[in-house]
Amino acid sequence: MDLESIKPDMTLDAKGLSCPMPLLKTKKALGTIQSGQILEVTGTDFDSKNDLKGWCERSGHEFLGVKEGDGYYVFYLKKG
Repeated sequence: MDLESIKPDMTLDAKGLSCPMPLLKTKKALGTIQSGQILEVTGTDFDSKNDLKGWCERSGHEFLGVKEGDGYYVFYLKKG
């Protein structure tokens, strides 16, 4: 999937937060959107790359990918 073409339904700013806060805020945000919608999460925590992907696999959501910016990451998750 081309990450540049994704139009998120919701954006969560988790910049400056460290583990486990980005994951906890992501769980809460996904609870507010509909199945099939896309959540964009921006963050600075390196460990979120593995945390979010692994959590999506365990919880029935789809990890669409991650883009690296200048000192931050942008994650795309599709609610299952």
